Formats: sequence, C-alpha cells, structure tokens
Amino acid sequence: MRTPVHSPVASVLRASAVLLFTLIATLCCLPSVAAQGTAAGKLAIYSIDVEGGQATLLVSPEKGSLLVDTGWPGSNGRDAGRIEAAMKDAGISQIDHVLITHFHVDHVGGVPNLVQKVKVGEFIDHGEDRELSSDTKRDYAAYLKAIQGTPRRIVKPGDTINIPGLNAIVITADGEHIQSVPRVTPQPNSYCASEPKPEADPTENARSTGVLITFGKFRFLDLGDLTKQKEIDLVCPNNPLPKIDVYLVNHHGFNLSNTKAFVDAIHPRVAIMNNGAHKAGSPEAWQTVHESPGLEDLYMVHTAEGSDAAHNSAEALIANPKGAGADGAYFKVVAAKDGSFSVFNSRTGVTKNYPRK
Repeated sequence: MRTPVHSPVASVLRASAVLLFTLIATLCCLPSVAAQGTAAGKLAIYSIDVEGGQATLLVSPEKGSLLVDTGWPGSNGRDAGRIEAAMKDAGISQIDHVLITHFHVDHVGGVPNLVQKVKVGEFIDHGEDRELSSDTKRDYAAYLKAIQGTPRRIVKPGDTINIPGLNAIVITADGEHIQSVPRVTPQPNSYCASEPKPEADPTENARSTGVLITFGKFRFLDLGDLTKQKEIDLVCPNNPLPKIDVYLVNHHGFNLSNTKAFVDAIHPRVAIMNNGAHKAGSPEAWQTVHESPGLEDLYMVHTAEGSDAAHNSAEALIANPKGAGADGAYFKVVAAKDGSFSVFNSRTGVTKNYPRK
C-alpha cells in the first residue's frame, strides 16, 4: 500500500483553517458589548423610580457621573438600593457629583442612606434652606449631618459642573436664573403675553437648582421642582434656553409648575414625568406637556391613579402601570453626540429610538 505524501503547504493551510474555525466559533458565542450596559461613546440617563420623588443618574462615556437628588429616606434604604442598581448597570462604583435641587424630603431625604452605601465625590446645592417649615429645617439638618466629611459646593446660575464628556451648566439656583447660555442666542418668547400671572411661591421649590446637560447635539433639562413664577421669570420676555431633546418634567408633573410659556418655549422632543402613583401627574400639567409643539412622546414613571385615563400616557410609555404589582421599573435614555437617542423601559424591555434631526 502506498503511503500518502503530506505537503508542508497543505499542512499549514489545514492548521490555519482549524484556527479560523475555532476563532469564529468563539466570537459567535461572546456577548456583544452593546448588550452590556451603555454602548461605548454614549451618554446614559436613568430616571429611577423613587415613588414620586427624584433620583436621576447621568453617566458620561468617560464614566463621569452626576446624580440629581436621592429620593426618600427609609430604614430599608429602598431608594439608595435602586440608585445602586442603576450604577451597576452603568458600570460605575462611585458617584462624582450629587446635586440636591432643593431641601424637600422627596429629593434630599435619601442622602443618609446613600452615603452609607456609595462613595460620593462632592455634594452640590443652592445654599441655605430658605423655607420657613419645620419639616424642611429637619431635612436640611439631616442632610448637613450626613455629608460631613464630603466636599460641598454651593452653586449659582452660570456655574458649571465638571463631568468628563459632558457640558453641565446651572440654569437656576436659590431663586435666581441664568440670563444666557453659551452658544445660545436668547429668543423673544411669544407665549409670554397670554400666560396668567401666577402667585409667588415661598417654598424651597422656587429655589430649585436646575441644570442643562449638553452632549454634542443632545440636550437634557432638569430644573427640579421649579414652580410657575420662576419658570416664567426664566423664559420671559426672552428665552435663553435651546430646544430640549429630553425634558424631565418640572415638579413631577404638578399643576403648580409647567406653564405653557415655559414648556412650549423649550420645545421638548421627549418628556419624562417622574410622578408617583398618587403624587403629581396633574391633568393640567400633563395636557400642557402633551400638547407642546414638536413633542413626540410623554413617558411617565407611574400611572397617575388619581387622573382619568385620558390624562395618562399609553401603557407602553409608563414604567409602572396601575395594578402592575411590583414597583421599581425605570427609564434609561441612551444618547449619541449626533443628537439621536433612545428610551428603554425596564418593565417592558422595549427600546424606542429617536433618530437625529
């Protein structure tokens, strides 16, 4: 029987083919990078369910982080735990900046729980509590005690927050507001003339520290619980703000906020209302935001159970519908520098894309 002759070239080709097959088989089974947290080069914004309070986490592509407010206090640390879960999804282990918009318990109350669980680089706020309320005085004192040993910075309109990869500028603070935003020319606001004059608000809401976040062509606006008079002061007679891609609805969607002169002036493309099942989501405010020119979708963290069905968004746009059983579902915005973005609903697992304009 004749022994076959093995060519050296053929052996090399066979070995190369085996190696290539092995490499392809290995790569096909690896999870994609996009499936793990935020896609590379994009901004992530988490609207965390804190049951009608606020906790909004922003994480830049460089993993710079800003948490706006901390939700409620509680012995079980529920809201701090939900913030931790968002941090894990975003791939961060500490928070660079925590911005406290104002000293109401649903915004600042979670600080003591948070600092027990999470390392914080600095706390940012508008300065002294201005409200003549024993409850607010108590919550402000608890805040000061909890942040002892951590840097604290008091900001005013026009100040910036250093977050690698993002441009973050303070728009409102301590009852004052910015006059102009860099690279934005203030425009006359035609909606001001027909806006009824609201009553002055003596509470901490009117002192809210609000920020505009810019990432390339993408813009996100969060003004805390700013109320009607301060909204109008900000945008009338001239509006210094650019058009907004994602607007965190002022004051959880209460009708004490969200004047037409303000909402229509910022021209939001998408709005997220961080209401609770039995807190805010007022029909009047919902309608104003919903009817804003150019608005494509209004997301709600909860169904507003005190409202009629006509003043709630479609269930696909709600993180925690009525009767859903378990709370805690959140929205995650993922934005690109070209202005395109998506909104993920953690309850449904569905992502809706908004192409660049």
